[in-house]
Amino acid sequence: MSRTTNKFSPEVRERAVRLVLDTEARHPSRWQAVMSIAAKIGCTAQTLNEWVKKAEVDSGRRAGIPTETAEKMKALERENRELRQANEILRKASAYFAMAELDRRSK
Repeated sequence: MSRTTNKFSPEVRERAVRLVLDTEARHPSRWQAVMSIAAKIGCTAQTLNEWVKKAEVDSGRRAGIPTETAEKMKALERENRELRQANEILRKASAYFAMAELDRRSK
C-alpha cells in the first residue's frame, strides 16, 4: 500500500463532499457533479468520488466499514502484531537462558 501526502485539509474534503451532495440534483448524474466540483478544487474526480463514498459509509447511507471502526481495527492489528513479536522474542530468550543454565549445571 503506498503512502501519499494529503494535499487537501479535512475541511476542504468535507466542503467538497457537501458540495457534491448538495448539487447532485442539478446534474444529470452524480459523476457529473463530482467532475464539476473536482475541477473547481483541483483534485481528480476519482479522488473526490472516493471521499463522497467514504462520507456516505461514515454517515450510514452506504454499506461498509466506517472510518472510525477501520482505524480501530488497524490499530488493534498493529498492536496484535507487536505483541506476537514480543512473545516470540521472549520465547527465544527463555529457551536461550534455559540452555545456558543446563550448560552451566553440566560443567
